[in-house]
Amino acid sequence: MKAERLRRWRRRLVPLLPRTLRGRFVLIMIVGVLTAQLASYTVWTSQVRSSQLEQLDELSRNIAYSVASTMRFFRSLPYEYRHIVLDQLRNMGGTRFFVSVNERRIPVQDIGSGPEKTLVVDNFREILTRELNIDDVLVEFSRPETLRVYNNEVLLHDLPPRWGQHSLLMEPLSPPILVVQMELGPETWLYVATLLPVPDLFNEYRWLSGERLLASLMVLLTVIGLSLLGIRSVTRPLARLSRAARQLGDDLDAPPLRETGPREVAATAVAFNRMQERIRDQVDERERLFSAISHDLKTPITRLRLRAEMLDDPLQRERFCASLDELDLLVKGALASVKGFDLHEAVEPVDPRVVLQELADELALQGGTVCVSGHAEPLAVKPLAFKRCLANLVENAVFYGRRVEVTLKDSPERLAVVIRDHGPGIPETQHERVFAPFVRLEPSRSRNTGGSGLGLGIARHIARAMGGEIALANHPEGGLEVTLHLPRPSNVTAL
Repeated sequence: MKAERLRRWRRRLVPLLPRTLRGRFVLIMIVGVLTAQLASYTVWTSQVRSSQLEQLDELSRNIAYSVASTMRFFRSLPYEYRHIVLDQLRNMGGTRFFVSVNERRIPVQDIGSGPEKTLVVDNFREILTRELNIDDVLVEFSRPETLRVYNNEVLLHDLPPRWGQHSLLMEPLSPPILVVQMELGPETWLYVATLLPVPDLFNEYRWLSGERLLASLMVLLTVIGLSLLGIRSVTRPLARLSRAARQLGDDLDAPPLRETGPREVAATAVAFNRMQERIRDQVDERERLFSAISHDLKTPITRLRLRAEMLDDPLQRERFCASLDELDLLVKGALASVKGFDLHEAVEPVDPRVVLQELADELALQGGTVCVSGHAEPLAVKPLAFKRCLANLVENAVFYGRRVEVTLKDSPERLAVVIRDHGPGIPETQHERVFAPFVRLEPSRSRNTGGSGLGLGIARHIARAMGGEIALANHPEGGLEVTLHLPRPSNVTAL
Protein backbone atom coordinates (compact mmCIF):
# COMPACT_ATOMS: atom_id res chain seq x y z
CA MET A 1 0.00 0.00 0.00
CA LYS A 2 2.80 2.40 0.91
CA ALA A 3 4.68 1.52 -2.28
CA GLU A 4 1.58 2.24 -4.39
CA ARG A 5 1.04 5.58 -2.63
CA LEU A 6 4.69 6.46 -3.21
CA ARG A 7 4.37 5.68 -6.91
CA ARG A 8 1.28 7.89 -7.18
CA TRP A 9 3.08 10.79 -5.55
CA ARG A 10 6.04 10.25 -7.84
CA ARG A 11 3.81 10.34 -10.92
CA ARG A 12 2.30 13.61 -9.69
CA LEU A 13 5.68 15.21 -9.02
CA VAL A 14 7.39 14.20 -12.28
CA PRO A 15 5.45 16.73 -14.47
CA LEU A 16 6.42 19.51 -12.03
CA LEU A 17 10.15 18.87 -12.36
CA PRO A 18 12.28 20.94 -14.79
CA ARG A 19 12.60 19.39 -18.23
CA THR A 20 16.36 19.93 -18.55
CA LEU A 21 19.13 18.17 -16.65
CA ARG A 22 20.61 21.54 -15.71
CA GLY A 23 17.32 22.66 -14.20
CA ARG A 24 17.02 19.48 -12.15
CA PHE A 25 20.59 19.87 -10.87
CA VAL A 26 19.80 23.43 -9.79
CA LEU A 27 16.60 22.30 -8.11
CA ILE A 28 18.52 19.61 -6.21
CA MET A 29 21.09 22.19 -5.09
CA ILE A 30 18.39 24.63 -3.93
CA VAL A 31 16.52 21.95 -2.00
CA GLY A 32 19.80 20.68 -0.50
CA VAL A 33 20.97 24.14 0.58
CA LEU A 34 17.58 25.07 2.05
CA THR A 35 17.36 21.75 3.89
CA ALA A 36 20.89 22.15 5.28
CA GLN A 37 20.20 25.72 6.38
CA LEU A 38 16.89 24.74 7.96
CA ALA A 39 18.57 21.88 9.83
CA SER A 40 21.44 24.11 10.99
CA TYR A 41 19.05 26.84 12.14
CA THR A 42 16.94 24.27 13.97
CA VAL A 43 19.97 22.97 15.85
CA TRP A 44 21.28 26.48 16.46
CA THR A 45 17.91 27.73 17.69
CA SER A 46 17.53 24.75 20.00
CA GLN A 47 20.96 25.37 21.50
CA VAL A 48 20.37 29.12 21.86
CA ARG A 49 16.96 28.53 23.41
CA SER A 50 18.37 26.03 25.89
CA SER A 51 21.21 28.39 26.82
CA GLN A 52 18.79 31.31 27.17
CA LEU A 53 16.48 29.31 29.40
CA GLU A 54 19.42 28.43 31.64
CA GLN A 55 20.45 32.10 31.89
CA LEU A 56 16.86 33.20 32.40
CA ASP A 57 16.42 30.61 35.16
CA GLU A 58 19.47 31.84 37.04
CA LEU A 59 18.63 35.53 36.49
CA SER A 60 14.98 35.18 37.54
CA ARG A 61 15.98 33.33 40.73
CA ASN A 62 18.45 36.08 41.68
CA ILE A 63 15.87 38.79 41.11
CA ALA A 64 13.27 36.76 43.00
CA TYR A 65 15.58 36.59 46.03
CA SER A 66 16.12 40.35 45.76
CA VAL A 67 12.36 40.93 45.64
CA ALA A 68 11.98 38.66 48.69
CA SER A 69 14.58 40.75 50.55
CA THR A 70 12.75 43.95 49.59
CA MET A 71 9.50 42.42 50.78
CA ARG A 72 11.00 41.43 54.13
CA PHE A 73 12.43 44.93 54.53
CA PHE A 74 9.06 46.62 53.99
CA ARG A 75 7.28 44.09 56.19
CA SER A 76 9.71 44.88 58.98
CA LEU A 77 9.03 48.64 58.76
CA PRO A 78 6.30 50.19 60.88
CA TYR A 79 3.33 51.23 58.85
CA GLU A 80 3.94 55.00 59.30
CA TYR A 81 7.58 54.69 58.01
CA ARG A 82 6.82 52.90 54.75
CA HIS A 83 5.76 56.02 52.88
CA ILE A 84 8.81 57.92 54.18
CA VAL A 85 11.14 55.26 52.76
CA LEU A 86 9.26 55.28 49.44
CA ASP A 87 9.55 59.09 49.20
CA GLN A 88 13.27 58.89 49.87
CA LEU A 89 13.70 56.25 47.12
CA ARG A 90 11.79 58.39 44.63
CA ASN A 91 13.79 61.52 45.51
CA MET A 92 17.01 59.55 44.89
CA GLY A 93 15.81 58.53 41.44
CA GLY A 94 14.75 55.02 42.31
CA THR A 95 16.62 51.73 42.43
CA ARG A 96 16.56 48.69 40.21
CA PHE A 97 12.99 48.17 41.51
CA PHE A 98 9.96 50.45 41.38
CA VAL A 99 8.18 49.95 44.73
CA SER A 100 4.84 51.26 45.93
CA VAL A 101 2.35 50.38 48.64
CA ASN A 102 -1.27 50.37 47.50
CA GLU A 103 -4.62 49.82 49.13
CA ARG A 104 -5.61 47.17 46.62
CA ARG A 105 -4.23 45.05 43.84
CA ILE A 106 -3.57 47.08 40.68
CA PRO A 107 -4.95 45.36 37.51
CA VAL A 108 -2.22 44.53 34.97
CA GLN A 109 -2.68 43.75 31.29
CA ASP A 110 -0.72 40.51 31.36
CA ILE A 111 1.29 39.81 28.19
CA GLY A 112 3.57 37.10 26.89
CA SER A 113 3.43 33.33 26.76
CA GLY A 114 5.66 30.36 26.24
CA PRO A 115 8.22 28.47 28.31
CA GLU A 116 10.21 31.63 29.15
CA LYS A 117 7.31 33.26 30.94
CA THR A 118 6.30 30.02 32.64
CA LEU A 119 9.86 29.57 33.95
CA VAL A 120 10.05 33.12 35.38
CA VAL A 121 6.60 33.02 36.98
CA ASP A 122 7.19 29.59 38.52
CA ASN A 123 10.58 30.65 39.94
CA PHE A 124 9.15 33.83 41.51
CA ARG A 125 6.18 32.07 43.05
CA GLU A 126 8.31 29.23 44.38
CA ILE A 127 10.98 31.47 45.95
CA LEU A 128 8.64 34.13 47.31
CA THR A 129 6.32 31.53 48.77
CA ARG A 130 9.21 29.70 50.39
CA GLU A 131 11.09 32.79 51.62
CA LEU A 132 8.09 34.82 52.84
CA ASN A 133 5.70 32.06 53.85
CA ILE A 134 2.86 33.52 51.81
CA ASP A 135 0.54 31.80 49.37
CA ASP A 136 -0.91 34.70 47.41
CA VAL A 137 1.76 35.99 45.02
CA LEU A 138 0.78 37.60 41.73
CA VAL A 139 3.49 37.57 39.04
CA GLU A 140 2.64 39.21 35.69
CA PHE A 141 4.26 40.97 32.74
CA SER A 142 3.13 44.32 31.32
CA ARG A 143 4.07 46.69 28.55
CA PRO A 144 5.50 50.05 29.71
CA GLU A 145 2.83 52.09 27.94
CA THR A 146 -0.04 50.25 29.69
CA LEU A 147 1.52 49.81 33.14
CA ARG A 148 -0.41 51.39 36.08
CA VAL A 149 1.40 51.83 39.39
CA TYR A 150 -0.76 53.56 42.11
CA ASN A 151 -4.16 53.38 43.72
CA ASN A 152 -5.53 55.89 41.26
CA GLU A 153 -4.09 53.66 38.48
CA VAL A 154 -1.84 56.38 37.08
CA LEU A 155 0.23 55.31 34.05
CA LEU A 156 3.98 54.89 34.33
CA HIS A 157 4.55 57.38 31.50
CA ASP A 158 2.66 60.05 33.48
CA LEU A 159 5.08 59.92 36.41
CA PRO A 160 8.01 62.30 36.81
CA PRO A 161 11.19 60.81 35.31
CA ARG A 162 12.89 60.46 38.69
CA TRP A 163 9.99 58.32 40.01
CA GLY A 164 10.79 55.12 38.23
CA GLN A 165 11.39 55.80 34.59
CA HIS A 166 15.15 55.43 35.08
CA SER A 167 14.70 51.88 36.33
CA LEU A 168 11.75 50.69 34.19
CA LEU A 169 12.15 52.43 30.82
CA MET A 170 14.92 51.73 28.34
CA GLU A 171 14.49 54.08 25.41
CA PRO A 172 14.20 53.39 22.53
CA LEU A 173 13.67 49.75 23.55
CA SER A 174 10.42 48.73 25.16
CA PRO A 175 11.07 45.49 27.07
CA PRO A 176 8.25 43.93 29.11
CA ILE A 177 8.13 44.85 32.82
CA LEU A 178 7.82 42.18 35.49
CA VAL A 179 5.21 43.10 38.13
CA VAL A 180 4.99 41.31 41.49
CA GLN A 181 2.14 42.11 43.91
CA MET A 182 1.91 40.65 47.42
CA GLU A 183 -0.45 41.38 50.29
CA LEU A 184 1.33 43.02 53.27
CA GLY A 185 -1.75 43.19 55.40
CA PRO A 186 -5.43 44.02 55.27
CA GLU A 187 -6.01 46.42 52.36
CA THR A 188 -2.25 46.80 51.91
CA TRP A 189 -0.46 45.50 48.84
CA LEU A 190 3.22 45.76 48.04
CA TYR A 191 3.79 46.57 44.39
CA VAL A 192 7.24 45.75 42.90
CA ALA A 193 8.11 46.33 39.24
CA THR A 194 11.44 45.53 37.60
CA LEU A 195 13.07 44.73 34.26
CA LEU A 196 14.58 41.40 33.23
CA PRO A 197 17.71 42.23 31.17
CA VAL A 198 16.86 39.64 28.53
CA PRO A 199 16.36 40.98 24.99
CA ASP A 200 13.40 39.74 22.96
CA LEU A 201 12.01 37.77 25.87
CA PHE A 202 8.66 37.04 24.21
CA ASN A 203 9.70 37.22 20.56
CA GLU A 204 8.96 33.73 19.28
CA TYR A 205 10.40 34.45 15.82
CA ARG A 206 13.62 36.12 16.84
CA TRP A 207 15.63 33.41 15.04
CA LEU A 208 14.08 34.63 11.75
CA SER A 209 15.66 38.04 12.02
CA GLY A 210 16.37 40.15 8.97
CA GLU A 211 20.12 39.65 9.31
CA ARG A 212 19.81 35.87 9.33
CA LEU A 213 17.41 35.89 6.38
CA LEU A 214 19.81 38.12 4.44
CA ALA A 215 22.72 35.83 5.26
CA SER A 216 20.69 32.79 4.18
CA LEU A 217 19.73 34.48 0.93
CA MET A 218 23.35 35.40 0.18
CA VAL A 219 24.48 31.83 0.86
CA LEU A 220 21.71 30.46 -1.35
CA LEU A 221 22.51 32.82 -4.24
CA THR A 222 26.22 32.06 -3.97
CA VAL A 223 25.62 28.31 -4.04
CA ILE A 224 23.21 28.61 -6.99
CA GLY A 225 25.67 30.79 -8.94
CA LEU A 226 28.59 28.45 -8.38
CA SER A 227 26.37 25.45 -9.10
CA LEU A 228 25.23 26.92 -12.42
CA LEU A 229 28.83 27.44 -13.50
CA GLY A 230 29.81 23.92 -12.50
CA ILE A 231 26.68 22.24 -13.86
CA ARG A 232 27.01 24.07 -17.16
CA SER A 233 30.50 22.71 -17.71
CA VAL A 234 29.29 19.21 -16.81
CA THR A 235 26.13 19.23 -18.96
CA ARG A 236 27.71 20.86 -22.02
CA PRO A 237 29.14 17.53 -23.31
CA LEU A 238 25.74 15.93 -22.77
CA ALA A 239 24.12 18.69 -24.83
CA ARG A 240 26.62 18.05 -27.63
CA LEU A 241 25.83 14.35 -27.42
CA SER A 242 22.09 15.08 -27.63
CA ARG A 243 22.57 17.28 -30.72
CA ALA A 244 24.75 14.65 -32.35
CA ALA A 245 22.13 11.97 -31.68
CA ARG A 246 19.41 14.12 -33.31
CA GLN A 247 21.61 14.77 -36.35
CA LEU A 248 22.69 11.14 -36.72
CA GLY A 249 19.76 10.25 -38.94
CA ASP A 250 20.38 13.24 -41.20
CA ASP A 251 24.13 13.12 -41.59
CA LEU A 252 26.15 9.99 -40.94
CA ASP A 253 29.29 11.80 -42.09
CA ALA A 254 29.14 14.37 -39.29
CA PRO A 255 32.49 14.83 -37.47
CA PRO A 256 32.92 12.65 -34.37
CA LEU A 257 32.33 13.99 -30.89
CA ARG A 258 35.18 15.21 -28.75
CA GLU A 259 35.99 12.47 -26.27
CA THR A 260 36.64 14.83 -23.34
CA GLY A 261 35.01 15.70 -20.04
CA PRO A 262 34.28 13.52 -17.02
CA ARG A 263 34.99 9.81 -17.30
CA GLU A 264 31.34 8.84 -17.81
CA VAL A 265 30.74 11.52 -20.45
CA ALA A 266 33.98 10.67 -22.29
CA ALA A 267 33.05 6.96 -22.29
CA THR A 268 29.61 7.83 -23.70
CA ALA A 269 31.20 9.94 -26.46
CA VAL A 270 33.56 7.06 -27.34
CA ALA A 271 30.63 4.62 -27.54
CA PHE A 272 28.62 7.08 -29.67
CA ASN A 273 31.49 7.62 -32.13
CA ARG A 274 31.97 3.87 -32.42
CA MET A 275 28.25 3.37 -33.04
CA GLN A 276 28.22 6.10 -35.72
CA GLU A 277 31.20 4.50 -37.45
CA ARG A 278 29.59 1.06 -37.43
CA ILE A 279 26.29 2.40 -38.79
CA ARG A 280 28.15 4.25 -41.56
CA ASP A 281 30.09 1.09 -42.45
CA GLN A 282 26.90 -0.98 -42.50
CA VAL A 283 25.07 1.51 -44.72
CA ASP A 284 28.02 1.63 -47.13
CA GLU A 285 28.27 -2.16 -47.14
CA ARG A 286 24.53 -2.46 -47.85
CA GLU A 287 24.79 -0.07 -50.77
CA ARG A 288 27.75 -1.95 -52.20
CA LEU A 289 25.94 -5.26 -51.73
CA PHE A 290 22.75 -4.14 -53.48
CA SER A 291 24.69 -2.47 -56.27
CA ALA A 292 26.72 -5.64 -56.80
CA ILE A 293 23.60 -7.83 -56.80
CA SER A 294 21.83 -5.52 -59.22
CA HIS A 295 24.84 -5.43 -61.53
CA ASP A 296 25.36 -9.18 -61.42
CA LEU A 297 21.68 -9.91 -62.14
CA LYS A 298 21.58 -7.70 -65.22
CA THR A 299 23.83 -10.04 -67.21
CA PRO A 300 21.78 -13.26 -66.76
CA ILE A 301 18.53 -11.31 -67.27
CA THR A 302 19.84 -9.93 -70.55
CA ARG A 303 21.00 -13.44 -71.56
CA LEU A 304 17.60 -14.92 -70.78
CA ARG A 305 15.88 -12.14 -72.67
CA LEU A 306 17.93 -12.96 -75.80
CA ARG A 307 17.07 -16.63 -75.50
CA ALA A 308 13.40 -15.78 -74.98
CA GLU A 309 13.36 -13.87 -78.24
CA MET A 310 14.42 -17.08 -80.00
CA LEU A 311 11.35 -19.02 -78.86
CA ASP A 312 9.05 -20.08 -81.70
CA ASP A 313 5.79 -19.97 -79.71
CA PRO A 314 4.63 -16.32 -79.57
CA LEU A 315 2.51 -16.88 -76.45
CA GLN A 316 5.36 -18.52 -74.55
CA ARG A 317 7.74 -15.82 -75.77
CA GLU A 318 5.42 -13.08 -74.52
CA ARG A 319 4.92 -14.72 -71.11
CA PHE A 320 8.62 -15.37 -70.73
CA CYS A 321 9.49 -11.76 -71.57
CA ALA A 322 6.81 -10.49 -69.15
CA SER A 323 8.37 -12.53 -66.34
CA LEU A 324 11.80 -11.14 -67.21
CA ASP A 325 10.40 -7.61 -67.22
CA GLU A 326 8.94 -8.19 -63.77
CA LEU A 327 12.25 -9.59 -62.52
CA ASP A 328 14.08 -6.59 -63.98
CA LEU A 329 11.54 -4.30 -62.28
CA LEU A 330 12.18 -5.97 -58.91
CA VAL A 331 15.94 -5.54 -59.29
CA LYS A 332 15.59 -1.88 -60.24
CA GLY A 333 13.13 -1.35 -57.39
CA ALA A 334 15.52 -2.84 -54.85
CA LEU A 335 18.36 -0.67 -56.15
CA ALA A 336 16.08 2.38 -56.13
CA SER A 337 15.09 1.69 -52.53
CA VAL A 338 18.74 1.70 -51.51
CA LYS A 339 19.31 4.98 -53.30
CA GLY A 340 16.18 6.34 -51.65
CA PHE A 341 17.69 5.57 -48.26
CA ASP A 342 20.88 7.45 -49.09
CA LEU A 343 21.83 9.72 -46.17
CA HIS A 344 24.85 11.49 -47.66
CA GLU A 345 22.99 14.35 -49.35
CA ALA A 346 23.54 17.90 -48.09
CA VAL A 347 20.64 19.74 -46.43
CA GLU A 348 19.35 22.82 -48.31
CA PRO A 349 16.29 25.10 -48.07
CA VAL A 350 13.62 23.88 -50.52
CA ASP A 351 10.25 25.39 -51.44
CA PRO A 352 7.69 22.55 -51.05
CA ARG A 353 5.14 24.14 -53.37
CA VAL A 354 7.69 24.47 -56.18
CA VAL A 355 8.61 20.78 -55.86
CA LEU A 356 4.96 19.72 -55.86
CA GLN A 357 4.15 21.90 -58.85
CA GLU A 358 7.02 20.33 -60.82
CA LEU A 359 5.67 16.86 -59.99
CA ALA A 360 2.16 17.96 -61.01
CA ASP A 361 3.43 19.19 -64.40
CA GLU A 362 5.32 15.93 -65.03
CA LEU A 363 2.32 13.77 -64.10
CA ALA A 364 0.01 15.89 -66.24
CA LEU A 365 1.93 14.68 -69.30
CA GLN A 366 1.07 11.12 -68.27
CA GLY A 367 -2.64 11.84 -67.92
CA GLY A 368 -2.78 12.51 -64.19
CA THR A 369 -4.48 15.52 -62.60
CA VAL A 370 -2.78 17.04 -59.57
CA CYS A 371 -4.10 20.25 -57.97
CA VAL A 372 -1.78 21.98 -55.48
CA SER A 373 -3.16 24.49 -52.97
CA GLY A 374 -1.81 26.26 -49.91
CA HIS A 375 1.48 27.99 -49.24
CA ALA A 376 4.57 26.99 -47.30
CA GLU A 377 7.82 28.65 -46.34
CA PRO A 378 11.08 27.01 -47.50
CA LEU A 379 12.04 23.92 -45.52
CA ALA A 380 15.59 22.73 -44.77
CA VAL A 381 15.72 19.19 -46.22
CA LYS A 382 17.77 16.96 -48.51
CA PRO A 383 16.39 18.05 -51.91
CA LEU A 384 16.54 14.77 -53.86
CA ALA A 385 15.31 12.65 -50.95
CA PHE A 386 12.49 15.12 -50.27
CA LYS A 387 11.43 15.13 -53.92
CA ARG A 388 11.58 11.32 -54.08
CA CYS A 389 9.36 11.07 -50.99
CA LEU A 390 6.74 13.42 -52.47
CA ALA A 391 7.01 11.77 -55.88
CA ASN A 392 6.30 8.30 -54.49
CA LEU A 393 3.28 9.56 -52.56
CA VAL A 394 1.81 11.64 -55.41
CA GLU A 395 2.50 8.99 -58.10
CA ASN A 396 0.86 6.35 -55.92
CA ALA A 397 -2.18 8.63 -55.50
CA VAL A 398 -2.38 9.34 -59.25
CA PHE A 399 -2.00 5.64 -60.03
CA TYR A 400 -5.01 4.64 -57.91
CA GLY A 401 -7.15 7.78 -58.09
CA ARG A 402 -6.12 9.62 -61.29
CA ARG A 403 -7.33 12.89 -59.76
CA VAL A 404 -5.29 14.13 -56.76
CA GLU A 405 -5.62 17.15 -54.48
CA VAL A 406 -2.50 18.27 -52.57
CA THR A 407 -2.89 20.78 -49.72
CA LEU A 408 -0.03 22.50 -47.86
CA LYS A 409 -0.61 23.36 -44.19
CA ASP A 410 2.30 25.30 -42.74
CA SER A 411 3.03 26.45 -39.19
CA PRO A 412 6.12 27.61 -37.27
CA GLU A 413 6.47 24.13 -35.74
CA ARG A 414 5.78 21.78 -38.65
CA LEU A 415 4.75 21.38 -42.29
CA ALA A 416 1.87 19.09 -43.26
CA VAL A 417 1.38 17.92 -46.87
CA VAL A 418 -2.07 16.35 -47.33
CA ILE A 419 -2.44 14.21 -50.48
CA ARG A 420 -5.95 13.01 -51.27
CA ASP A 421 -6.89 10.76 -54.16
CA HIS A 422 -10.31 9.62 -55.40
CA GLY A 423 -9.54 5.92 -55.60
CA PRO A 424 -10.95 2.94 -53.70
CA GLY A 425 -9.02 3.65 -50.48
CA ILE A 426 -7.30 1.11 -48.22
CA PRO A 427 -8.93 -0.92 -45.42
CA GLU A 428 -7.82 0.31 -42.00
CA THR A 429 -6.45 -3.13 -41.16
CA GLN A 430 -4.00 -2.78 -44.06
CA HIS A 431 -2.70 0.74 -43.29
CA GLU A 432 0.54 -0.49 -41.74
CA ARG A 433 1.00 -3.45 -44.03
CA VAL A 434 1.24 -1.33 -47.19
CA PHE A 435 4.50 0.23 -45.92
CA ALA A 436 6.26 -3.15 -45.93
CA PRO A 437 8.60 -3.78 -48.92
CA PHE A 438 7.09 -5.48 -51.99
CA VAL A 439 3.56 -5.44 -50.52
CA ARG A 440 0.86 -4.66 -53.08
CA LEU A 441 -2.83 -4.81 -52.28
CA GLU A 442 -3.61 -4.88 -56.00
CA PRO A 443 -3.56 -8.61 -56.89
CA SER A 444 -2.05 -8.12 -60.34
CA ARG A 445 1.73 -8.35 -60.70
CA SER A 446 1.78 -6.31 -63.90
CA ARG A 447 3.89 -3.17 -63.96
CA ASN A 448 0.92 -1.24 -65.25
CA THR A 449 -1.40 -2.33 -62.43
CA GLY A 450 0.38 -3.45 -59.30
CA GLY A 451 3.72 -1.62 -59.21
CA SER A 452 6.69 -2.94 -57.25
CA GLY A 453 5.35 -2.31 -53.74
CA LEU A 454 8.33 -0.19 -52.62
CA GLY A 455 7.05 3.36 -53.03
CA LEU A 456 5.28 3.87 -49.68
CA GLY A 457 8.04 2.11 -47.76
CA ILE A 458 10.71 4.35 -49.30
CA ALA A 459 8.60 7.46 -48.67
CA ARG A 460 8.09 6.59 -44.98
CA HIS A 461 11.80 5.85 -44.50
CA ILE A 462 12.77 9.21 -46.02
CA ALA A 463 10.14 11.02 -43.90
CA ARG A 464 11.38 9.42 -40.70
CA ALA A 465 14.99 10.20 -41.62
CA MET A 466 13.93 13.86 -41.72
CA GLY A 467 12.21 13.55 -38.32
CA GLY A 468 8.71 13.32 -39.80
CA GLU A 469 5.99 10.71 -40.26
CA ILE A 470 3.39 9.56 -42.79
CA ALA A 471 -0.20 8.87 -41.74
CA LEU A 472 -2.96 7.17 -43.79
CA ALA A 473 -6.69 7.74 -43.45
CA ASN A 474 -9.73 7.04 -45.60
CA HIS A 475 -11.55 10.22 -46.59
CA PRO A 476 -15.25 10.36 -45.58
CA GLU A 477 -16.22 11.14 -49.16
CA GLY A 478 -14.11 8.34 -50.61
CA GLY A 479 -10.48 7.86 -51.52
CA LEU A 480 -7.31 7.73 -49.48
CA GLU A 481 -5.80 10.70 -47.63
CA VAL A 482 -2.05 10.56 -47.01
CA THR A 483 -0.55 13.19 -44.66
CA LEU A 484 3.18 13.85 -44.57
CA HIS A 485 4.26 15.60 -41.33
CA LEU A 486 7.69 17.22 -41.28
CA PRO A 487 9.11 19.23 -38.35
CA ARG A 488 10.25 22.74 -39.10
CA PRO A 489 13.56 23.66 -37.40
CA SER A 490 13.68 27.14 -35.87
CA ASN A 491 16.84 28.06 -37.82
CA VAL A 492 15.49 27.46 -41.34
CA THR A 493 16.44 30.29 -43.71
CA ALA A 494 14.39 31.37 -46.67
CA LEU A 495 15.58 30.95 -50.23
